[in-house]
Amino acid sequence: MADDYYNILGIGKTASAAEIKKAYRKLALKYHPDKTEGDKALEDKFKKISEAYAVLSDPKKRTQYDTYGSADFQQRFSQEDIFRNSDLGDILKEFGFGGGRGGGGGFSKMFGQGGPRRGFSGMGGSPFSQNMGGGFNRQQAPVKGKDLEYELPLNLNELINGTKKTITISQGGAAKAIEVKIPKGLTLGKKIRLAGKGEASPNNGPAGNLYIKAAPMAPEGFTIEENDIFLTQPVKLSQALLGDKIEVTTPSGKTINLTLPAGTNHMAKMRLPNHGIPHMKGSGCGDLFVVINIIIPKKLNNKQKELVKELEKTGL
Repeated sequence: MADDYYNILGIGKTASAAEIKKAYRKLALKYHPDKTEGDKALEDKFKKISEAYAVLSDPKKRTQYDTYGSADFQQRFSQEDIFRNSDLGDILKEFGFGGGRGGGGGFSKMFGQGGPRRGFSGMGGSPFSQNMGGGFNRQQAPVKGKDLEYELPLNLNELINGTKKTITISQGGAAKAIEVKIPKGLTLGKKIRLAGKGEASPNNGPAGNLYIKAAPMAPEGFTIEENDIFLTQPVKLSQALLGDKIEVTTPSGKTINLTLPAGTNHMAKMRLPNHGIPHMKGSGCGDLFVVINIIIPKKLNNKQKELVKELEKTGL
């Protein structure tokens, strides 16, 4: 797991530039190799706090770090990128430690820097580039840009028939309008990929991808579960008891005569095959389920009350 620069310096993610510098000065004074020479663990600690400060003290690097996160940031940026234009050398010279031009001491030894031209002053390159296991002194390979994800609200008609949408995304800090063709059946959990429409690469690599995922919106009386649609159909108590024929309008606008059997229970489901949402890949559709909602009147007139009492006498 990659180290978290904020935790290394013991600061919060909203720390100001002054707080970041103060935290580094305190830790650098404690862990500088001129004071801890020979202790490998403390030398490693100093390397980490120097790297953390080099990133968080630079507004651009800090923004990229906050955007990509620890692991992704360290894959995208080389140590030379991290330490370029850092003021670490100036801070360390304030303490009188080796690290300026011509400065040697434990600091130079720790980084394997033997000559005066390889001091810490100016930070034109990485202080870790010499004899650090061979891992840092290399050119960074092109890295793919960050993928983006966009959640798009789609109504039932758009889910069934497909549509075209113009969306606006933030790409490289700028707003960009993109026209997107939405296929039939882009239900919850499914995505479409727009190659190269994500973030640009930080070092001339390929751009990331843009993923569009649906946020289905069902009208009142409907619910959506994957490719199936559930329609709540109100019916009278007499219809449920005696049976009847009812008209049902499907989401595609087709009217179907549905036979309601006598004695239909409340919340019974009647299935109409292939009247749901088309499958995005392959053929066929989901189903339409008509959910029977028996309406019980809250008030009865006198005649209705008399009839219900008569029915009660029959054991109904």
